[in-house]
Amino acid sequence: MTSSSAPEPSTPHLVPGRDVPAGEPARGPGAAAGTAAGAAPHRLGEHLVGGRAVAAEGDRVLEVVDPATGERVGEVVPATDEEVGRAVAAADAARTAWRRTPPGERAAALRAAAAAVRADADELGALLTSTTGRLLGQARASAEVAAELLEEAAVTGVLDTGRSLGGSVDAVDVVRREPRGVVAVLTPWNDPYPAAAGLLAAALVTGNTVVHKPSERSARAGHELARRIAGALPDGVLNVLAGDGATGAALAADPRVHVVAHVGSTETGRRIAAAVGARGGRALLENGGKDPLVVDAGVDPAWAAQQVAVGAFTNTGQLCTAVERVYLHEDVADAVLAELVALADGLRPGDPAAPATGLGPLVDERQLALVDEHVREAVEAGARVLAGGARLDRPGSFYPATVLDGCTDGMRLMTEETFGPVAAVTRVASFAEGLALAAAGDYGLAATVLTPSTAHALEAAEALEVGTVKVNAVFGGAPGGSADPRRGSGQGRGFGPDLLGELTALKAVHLEAAPTA
Repeated sequence: MTSSSAPEPSTPHLVPGRDVPAGEPARGPGAAAGTAAGAAPHRLGEHLVGGRAVAAEGDRVLEVVDPATGERVGEVVPATDEEVGRAVAAADAARTAWRRTPPGERAAALRAAAAAVRADADELGALLTSTTGRLLGQARASAEVAAELLEEAAVTGVLDTGRSLGGSVDAVDVVRREPRGVVAVLTPWNDPYPAAAGLLAAALVTGNTVVHKPSERSARAGHELARRIAGALPDGVLNVLAGDGATGAALAADPRVHVVAHVGSTETGRRIAAAVGARGGRALLENGGKDPLVVDAGVDPAWAAQQVAVGAFTNTGQLCTAVERVYLHEDVADAVLAELVALADGLRPGDPAAPATGLGPLVDERQLALVDEHVREAVEAGARVLAGGARLDRPGSFYPATVLDGCTDGMRLMTEETFGPVAAVTRVASFAEGLALAAAGDYGLAATVLTPSTAHALEAAEALEVGTVKVNAVFGGAPGGSADPRRGSGQGRGFGPDLLGELTALKAVHLEAAPTA
């Protein structure tokens, strides 16, 4: 699974021996933000359709568990196929008026939505923490990033509405950018606020109407974010459904949905692409990743270890651009690993003696089991555990920051998305060898290179067939960057100004004066 392609918010500064990243508010095990001890579980049993909250009609119920405690904290009632149809109908009915709304007015609505999100960032952050386990400071910052993305689209979305062509002097030729129609936006649980805000803002500012389904793992958080955005829009322009994979499949199959924008797993993305393509629709996909990091000779070991730790352990490794493969030049490998192990050992997830923790839980037991399985298989195949390496015997889906040396290409840990706090290390004899290994694989989302050599940096930018290449910084980047994920990581430009192009259609118009009678 993935998250938003926006720069990661509130990247922690990991320090050995500290319980929390610098500046990170503490959250003790069992302190589920937004759910008081003994409080009744919350229930998300409504959808937002046509500007109104409507009670859910389905009889299926999905359980919501606090990953920090393993306790049930809520439930979600997924939309039925009939409810999906009504939400699409509401978006379809609203699209003519919305596309005719002047771009400046649409941008003003997004600015108002951004203000509403920013005003409630504390509440949104606490809600995300209680349902996904994300550290509170990072969760709040994630809401702030969502507000920034709404504001960014309000500026960039009104700038490129088409172009004029050089034709005959007695005619006018223009190329218009027009909204595609109804857009279904399906977003993940791991960083749901920026993932949703970026896609929603781009679709809305360009005149499309939307049906949004947040992940069932963060349904209430996604619903609350979208409700604040919808409050700044005319009725029916943004509709929100609670639901799971069946709900997403119904949206993908509906012929009135012109574009399906999906951020999530590669397997789901491929099913969506097949369903949408079969009916002539358009799919915009940001899917799985197995992002590599190459450490060259000559780098400062402490700095390199810090970069690896931030990339591998932020949000417990549950980010689209998390570092999942590390290729260390043998000249610096021992020194970097010594520093990295100290950083990993300084993070004590779920330790009752250290209730303030710098490493939150994995989202649920299923994800915990997958991470544990990948690590155990790698160790059985010859990898050496330097830190962590085993699930914790305590409530909640906690897994320690883990460092493995001696990983090889045949391990699932090096080929399949793990999505956990694991730095899987392979030693290489040269930068060229590390670059070749980094360039291999089924995914092509992003890659990082740490090097003091300008020549090596330029070679990495050329050789790595991924959407984003980062040199000497795991996270970061200027606003407005655009990238195409490659291979199993998806298709289409899911962020930056080029996302606006994905959500608009070009129409050439040739105008001549009619002859006089």
